Amino acid sequence: MKYVEMSKQVLEHVGGVDNLNYVEHCATRLRLHYNNEKLINEEALKGIENTLGVIKKAGQVQIIIGPNVNEAYNDFLEVSGWKEGQNNEAGSAKEVEEPQKMSFMNYLNKFGNFMAAVFMPIVPALIAGGIILAVKNLLINYFGLDMESGTAVIIDAIFNAAFTFLPVYLGFTMARRLKMEPILGAVLGALLVSSNISGQEGLSFLGIGIPAVDYSTSVLPVMLGVGLMYFVDKFFKKVIPEIVIYFLKPLLTMIIVVPITLIVLGPIGTLLSDYVGSGITTLMSTIGGLAMPVFAVAYPYMVMFGLDKAIMPIGFNSVATIGYDPAIMVMGFISNLCIGGSALAAATSIKNDKAKKGMIVSSGVTALCGVTEPAFYGALITRPKILIGTAIGAASAGLVAGIFGLKSYIMGGTPGLFTAMFFIDNQGGLGNLFLAAIVGIVGVVVSYISCRIIISRTKSTEKAE
Repeated sequence: MKYVEMSKQVLEHVGGVDNLNYVEHCATRLRLHYNNEKLINEEALKGIENTLGVIKKAGQVQIIIGPNVNEAYNDFLEVSGWKEGQNNEAGSAKEVEEPQKMSFMNYLNKFGNFMAAVFMPIVPALIAGGIILAVKNLLINYFGLDMESGTAVIIDAIFNAAFTFLPVYLGFTMARRLKMEPILGAVLGALLVSSNISGQEGLSFLGIGIPAVDYSTSVLPVMLGVGLMYFVDKFFKKVIPEIVIYFLKPLLTMIIVVPITLIVLGPIGTLLSDYVGSGITTLMSTIGGLAMPVFAVAYPYMVMFGLDKAIMPIGFNSVATIGYDPAIMVMGFISNLCIGGSALAAATSIKNDKAKKGMIVSSGVTALCGVTEPAFYGALITRPKILIGTAIGAASAGLVAGIFGLKSYIMGGTPGLFTAMFFIDNQGGLGNLFLAAIVGIVGVVVSYISCRIIISRTKSTEKAE
């Protein structure tokens, strides 16, 4: 249990378990929602061993761990005694903070945090499913694998388990984040992808026709359905007697939510998804050469504020509706590689501290593989001039990607070298992958050279002074 001591110190400096109202994690950060900001000792948190940084915002303190965050999360649960799904009401803390006036950024942060809790738990499955599909396409197109072979069938099954049943996973994680019984959200998702419902013609409920919609890999329909479930569940908690609530609440909830989702919310969600997909396609095909450089430059700061999670549904929706994502994974891929190149450049400026240099090199390599927090917070944000070089590299690579229309055919997470196979098209073609390689090389090389020039000029200026 590597993170036990860290967990003890974190628990102490966030005001103890009574000051927490929710505990979760994303790909790299332990996210602790608190009741009273006055009990948070941010400076002490920053000095804890095995942490890479601390971010405090919107009623939440985020402890940056890196790729081992799941291990840290489990150790924190063990040390604190916190149970998954537990919820301390705001009044449980010894001293309750007065409500703060909410600004636009507060709401945006809350939305990003919510989306992180919904989407991040399923990302490992999507990465595995996406990469294995790319492997299958390569084996069929270039190594003679029979499409009907048992190997191909099993690979397809793994991919389908990850993506076709996406509404099931989203239903579960969203219901859990809304503090309902997660299994009911999963049941709603499973119903949508059921062969008796998804894409079936001629269905009706109490004489009301149900539109035929294919819900496999969809995003918005199940999210709208679980959103409705939240309010229905909340209503029944108030009106159903406690003695029968265990039996009646889930039954009545599903009786109300399922028909409304199938008749109204599901078709509306599908229509909205189509509009969003068409809008993104139009945007990238018309001004992609201008938009992508801006997106790629801004992406690291979106990650800093958690807004990258807020736009993840756009990428999932694009893959589900138009078959590829021309924006979200692409800008993340470019940005992460540029951060990696910049961190490697920063490491070259360190001559007399081998340990520090080795740490920054390691964080740079990790960024190239898709996890940027160690490099961004440990090497770059304290050297703001170097971030100019990162931006130059991201703009250059984004320009190439935007002009030539780079696409990701899989939506996952941690875009970088390890997920480069997401750029292989659905027929196994490698043209888009070669374009991704060119974009990646441009990003890394330009970032590295730009940062080296900035470092060199900065040192020259300091010597002159």
